[in-house]
Amino acid sequence: MFSPGFSCLPAATKKAIYLVCLAVGVVGASYGSLATAYGFPLWVPLFSTLFVLAGASEFMFVAIIASGGNPLAAALAGLLVNARHFPFGIAVRDLVGPRLKGLLGCHIMNDESVVFGLSQSTVEQRRAAYWLCGLGVAIVWPIGAMLGSVVGKLLPNIEAIGLDAVFPAILLALVIPSFTSRTTLVRAASGAVLSLIATPFVAVGLPVLLSMAGLLTRKK
Repeated sequence: MFSPGFSCLPAATKKAIYLVCLAVGVVGASYGSLATAYGFPLWVPLFSTLFVLAGASEFMFVAIIASGGNPLAAALAGLLVNARHFPFGIAVRDLVGPRLKGLLGCHIMNDESVVFGLSQSTVEQRRAAYWLCGLGVAIVWPIGAMLGSVVGKLLPNIEAIGLDAVFPAILLALVIPSFTSRTTLVRAASGAVLSLIATPFVAVGLPVLLSMAGLLTRKK
């Protein structure tokens, strides 16, 4: 249905999208194994990866719940993490398509599909890259999560193969380059300090929300 439109993309762009989707699948395996290790039934990662399709918020939700946090606080934290989708939606409004196709186009909107979609030189290529990456992520994310869940059930200790560390490591690798900006570094450090200070005194899940106050920090 969508493949004819992908022929306009350069081979290098397609290869980059496939590699990114592969990495997303590995992160999905990390999510599935962690959800299983936390005691969630198999349907939880399956449902969230299919219908939420937002990795960072899904990780945060299961981690907060597993730590004894309030489900409402966990949901609010996930929504805050995904607040960036509002400007994303404005930026890619011409790429998602009309009517029913537009609903699917909005659902597959994520960091990767937006980046690839907006970085192409023509409207046709932007639309093709957005859909190829978005559909790829929508497919490999739940598959990776299910494989990770199976591994999590088979292994008594998922830390033995390091799946629990995949997502934090990838996040760290993604944010480190942005620390070259002094403003970003100051705000990130302020948020981390606020979260650490609040941890012994507030309910599980709230430190993550309080860390958002770090965005108000101004460099001197």
